[in-house]
Amino acid sequence: MRGAKKWSGRVLRAPIKVSKNTTGTSFRGFDAFSVSATDNRQFLEFTPSFYQITCALPGDELSVADTEDKVLDLMKLTIQSDTEDMADDLGAIFYADGTGNSSKDPLGLAALVDNGDSVATIGGLSRATFSTLQSTVTASGGTLTLARIDTLWNAVTSGSQKPSVAYTTEAIFSFYGQLLRPQERITKVASKVKGGLHGKEGFTSLDYNGADIVADEKATANAFIFVNENYVDWYALPFFNAKPIAYKSQIEGNDYEAPLGLGFSWSDWIVPANAGSVVGHIYFGGQFITNNPKRHGKLTGITGI
Repeated sequence: MRGAKKWSGRVLRAPIKVSKNTTGTSFRGFDAFSVSATDNRQFLEFTPSFYQITCALPGDELSVADTEDKVLDLMKLTIQSDTEDMADDLGAIFYADGTGNSSKDPLGLAALVDNGDSVATIGGLSRATFSTLQSTVTASGGTLTLARIDTLWNAVTSGSQKPSVAYTTEAIFSFYGQLLRPQERITKVASKVKGGLHGKEGFTSLDYNGADIVADEKATANAFIFVNENYVDWYALPFFNAKPIAYKSQIEGNDYEAPLGLGFSWSDWIVPANAGSVVGHIYFGGQFITNNPKRHGKLTGITGI
């Protein structure tokens, strides 16, 4: 979200090359060249999605606050808490396929990283018609192995075009760590401490060929997803007549402390005509897109090593 790009127009159009120009040829003398046009580009077209969460406070609760400062602090705390709940909702949505709530949800990685078996179209184009829109999706057979990760890596890599990150569950992150531990033990050093030896085990961070492995509790179950971040973007569209949200939360104990950047906006407090309360809405708008799906891939069905 912090690296969001600004939305422009009613429809976001991203060009993609779907075939190669094959008119190139060697020639000699008066050989005739082809003058046929080649239609080797298409446009992916994306429309924005919007999400909201309601903030509400009863008027009597505000009335018993001692001072105006306490009233404002209660309002601010409510907005912060509800924004974090909204961020938690979006965490799940961004791994899904965008079909939630009658396809009103933003697209997620399940749509962006697919070979057409589950999500037949992306950006209005058919993956069956244009094979370059197909990501590599491979069944793991139940087990995660370094050989299977190697094969997936090679399938989505071309020259310098390589995945930059892998998203997976906490369990699969641990499986990957277990695959590395036999090698790690070769160089392990136990330090001498009072009363015995002190040993170390486990990893706080992992990567594969320089790509970070990110463990996320929201990640798709049993999946290991390679993403080339050069070809995914969040295009944000602040809601009409709403105020941007940017703050440091007072609420501790979670990772949703600062929803900054384009996309989150606030309606301001509204007094309903039929209730003694104040109500406001936090909005989130835009679309999660890819303009090169073949540079992503995933292993599915992982349950062990």
